[in-house]
Amino acid sequence: MKFYNRTKEIAELQRIKELSFTEYSRMTVITGRRRIGKTSLIMKSVENEPTVYLFVGRKTEAALCYEYIPLIINSLNVFMPSEMLSFRNIFQYLMEIGTQKSFNLVIDEFQEFSNINETVYSDMQNIWDQYRRRTRVNLILSGSIYSLMHKIFQNSKEPLFGRADNIIKLSPFDTDTLKIIAGDYNADFQNDDLLALYCFTGGIPKYLEIICDGCEFKVERMIEFMVRENSPFTDEGKNLLIEEFGKNYGTYFSILSAVSGGINTQPDIMAALGDKSIGGQIKRLIEDYNVLKRLRPIGSKDGTQRVRYEITDNFLQFWFNYFDRYRAMIEIKNFVGLQNIIKSDYTTFSGKILERYFRTKLAESGLYREIGSWWEIKGNLNEIDIVALSLEKNKALAIEVKRQKDRYRPTIFAEKVERLKQIVLPNYEIETYCLSMEDM
Repeated sequence: MKFYNRTKEIAELQRIKELSFTEYSRMTVITGRRRIGKTSLIMKSVENEPTVYLFVGRKTEAALCYEYIPLIINSLNVFMPSEMLSFRNIFQYLMEIGTQKSFNLVIDEFQEFSNINETVYSDMQNIWDQYRRRTRVNLILSGSIYSLMHKIFQNSKEPLFGRADNIIKLSPFDTDTLKIIAGDYNADFQNDDLLALYCFTGGIPKYLEIICDGCEFKVERMIEFMVRENSPFTDEGKNLLIEEFGKNYGTYFSILSAVSGGINTQPDIMAALGDKSIGGQIKRLIEDYNVLKRLRPIGSKDGTQRVRYEITDNFLQFWFNYFDRYRAMIEIKNFVGLQNIIKSDYTTFSGKILERYFRTKLAESGLYREIGSWWEIKGNLNEIDIVALSLEKNKALAIEVKRQKDRYRPTIFAEKVERLKQIVLPNYEIETYCLSMEDM
């Protein structure tokens, strides 16, 4: 797959590089979940420039340093003593080189030093503080484990707190880029195919590459490709999250499995888990792991009890819904049976994700100050899929989302909007719409 989008991120990284090379060293931190394209973005931004790329694998510090020395020699055409077996010495040597020449220094999977030698962070802080103003090094530190990267750079008790000049959190591709990719792989794609791509990948570049390069760009073919023997997607969710949660991942997985299945309030999740106390785990899933999102009806106060939870990542929503829930079928290799379950569920499953697609699309427009949903606390009799508060004073949109527009009932929806106006937005002019797949 060719390199798509990331125009703003590349412009920002090149701006920082110019400052690093012409003034003094800068430290940039790039975070984002695995498979989101951090390394591709970084290497695109530094191509044709002197660059040292160091990957922090799960090895001993001495073994890593032994690998780094020839890489540094070849990248910068410098002499380097072979006996440097601590990262502290290597980093100091590189900063010393930076007093004489400009170069990019990329350290990928930086959080892995937590498992190798945590003193690396305090050593780097001391060296960086000594050399930063008299060197010209564009230092880029990248990491995939959100909780650890957040701790390293944004916890005031950590040595590298406050040292990053820029922190860039990489997001999935936007909806316009998804359309471009879909068109490149099938000029005659249908909107249902585009919706499936969004459902299954959430705009994660690596998943897009695997699917688009691996199968015909059609809903059923995508399902068959993802759900098969030796599929890279079978254990992807588990592998992705165990690195975040560690060995005590069971309760976190149970919470996410419940939410993926539509059990989305704390009392209901507790009941599904046998009345287990889960407040602490939910808080960590939101604040430390960035996997869960707290939803409140638009216009409600922060302390409201009308809270629902939603998995933030489309792929994880799909993975828990099918790969995790039907693990027994995978174990006996009944992939055709699971394919059929997903195909029969697809209309309902994709209908909920279609709401997320349109919320994302509205957010990308930059025309609204708040976008959410609205529901009444009792009975769910009145619920509106999307409510968007305009940047213009006292103007809003109320939107019903349907896969097929002929299922829209404007009279019933108008009654819901009137109730919204009475309770939450009494002074607002509210425009009403139905958005369906034809509006994608």
